Amino acid sequence: MLIDTAPHDPRSTEHVVSVYTTGPECIRCVLTKRVLTEKGVRFLEVDIRSNDAAREYVVEDLGYTEAPVVVVTDEDHWCGFRPDKLSALADQRRSL
Repeated sequence: MLIDTAPHDPRSTEHVVSVYTTGPECIRCVLTKRVLTEKGVRFLEVDIRSNDAAREYVVEDLGYTEAPVVVVTDEDHWCGFRPDKLSALADQRRSL
């Protein structure tokens, strides 16, 4: 499932962050999405429980075994609830 959480200006070239989750029972996933929303960072949620290709990408390609997985770019991604990374991402987006 994909969830676009923020209004988008079609003129924007901002890359949308992907947040791979394991559903509403995952408190770290919930907290990550909450912080991104509060900081105004646009993201798409992908539930890897129902998306085999996404689960394979997260586990096989990226090497993560816990959720959430936040993917900013091919080189910038992490797993778990990381307030430091989320704040840095929001700061970076504000400076664009």
